[in-house]
Amino acid sequence: MPTPTTGTLEVPGATLHYETRGSGPLLLLIPGGAADAGLYAGMADGLAAHRTVASYDPRGFSRSPLRGPLTDQRVDVWSDDAHRLIELLSPDEPASVLGCSSGAVVALDLLARHPERLRRVVAHEPPLVEVLDDPAPHRRLFAEVRETLRRDGVGPAMARFSEGLGGRPGERPTELPPEIQEMAARMHANLPVFLEHVLCPFTATVPDVAALRHAAAGRLVLAAGRDSREQEALYGPARLLAERVGGEFAEFPGGHVGATEQPKEFAEQLLTLLG
Repeated sequence: MPTPTTGTLEVPGATLHYETRGSGPLLLLIPGGAADAGLYAGMADGLAAHRTVASYDPRGFSRSPLRGPLTDQRVDVWSDDAHRLIELLSPDEPASVLGCSSGAVVALDLLARHPERLRRVVAHEPPLVEVLDDPAPHRRLFAEVRETLRRDGVGPAMARFSEGLGGRPGERPTELPPEIQEMAARMHANLPVFLEHVLCPFTATVPDVAALRHAAAGRLVLAAGRDSREQEALYGPARLLAERVGGEFAEFPGGHVGATEQPKEFAEQLLTLLG
């Protein structure tokens, strides 16, 4: 696998580590959960045969240190970070964006606030539970996960998280493909930050439906994994938002982490949707 070109970008309160591959129109990949730019390593080279592919470590994660204290993170600040990367890497042309999980929350905020800078946005399983008919059980789950982290640590918190989303107690997580094994240690180190400072504020976000409806035509695809159909907090928001804003809805191979489970198939569908 070719080594990506790396760089850093100074943003208010942090220094972002980013990676680029390929040439052509920009495709920015926004990671979700506790992941960083390495989340997409399994499919980045295939995508880079068609586009300039960029990803990055979100602020406070891995190689993107904060300047100042670690506090609850804000979607609009992360969206500003993504916008600054687009301005740096594609100053003269709009970019396409893929965001997964909490990265999809960022991608939707980016589209609502900067539609003129975006050609196409694919938001895969944004856990925006406030759009569901009954968000209260999901709010309680995420609060329980954070409290479990504080009381018992990362392992029990992740077990509660998986069980609450529909996983089986004691179920082993999907093994990371060889291409992204390098990220595993960094992702584990990021978990306390994600569970304490990202999970609750990001899932509590209420998307700007009016702005998304205005921006959606021809630009927005809400997406979810075929294996996530029974996981309301993951599949439901994408399906409902597509109806409410008039965006497309597409199913991808795999589940919530389809980009790592089936990277080749995931990338092929992404390229089809990007056109």
